[in-house]
Amino acid sequence: MSSELPQPQFCYKHPSVETGLRCNRCDRPICARCAIHTETGYRCAECIRGQQKIFDTARWYDFPVALLVSATLSFLGSLLTDLIGFFILLLSPLAGMAIAEAVRFAIRKRRNRTLFKLVGLSTFIGGVLTAFPILFILISTLLVGGVELSVMGMGMLSLAWPVLYAIIAATTCYRRLSGIQLR
Repeated sequence: MSSELPQPQFCYKHPSVETGLRCNRCDRPICARCAIHTETGYRCAECIRGQQKIFDTARWYDFPVALLVSATLSFLGSLLTDLIGFFILLLSPLAGMAIAEAVRFAIRKRRNRTLFKLVGLSTFIGGVLTAFPILFILISTLLVGGVELSVMGMGMLSLAWPVLYAIIAATTCYRRLSGIQLR
């Protein structure tokens, strides 16, 4: 009765690391550093990459359409920042979600990771466009001189709302499109 002990397995990427894990798709041995936990088990990076390519369905014309929609809607939302003031911090996530849904509708729910990043950037740029006239006025009054600090402080506050709106709306829009789960 000779029973052989199973041979130790080593990670295919790290040959010096012994492991008991295997990719549930390709069955290669993977260590804990290489294992990516999915809903169906652990997978190696190559299998994950191959699976993500299947879900990359965007077409070339989705890029300009999505960027135009996100920048335009973000710009329109940022026009409200001076009227709403502090409350823009509460409404910015809703604006980001609305922009994401409008983009999703415009591109017919096609997906691309790069597209989602560009839409987030476009949302940010569209949101800060209203800050440029304020910034120009602040810089020109600084160059002329003779401006009171209270006036300068109000100008900086007027500059802060569009920038905060743009940051919050862009990150919310990207999170909504990319499907990042916050737990």
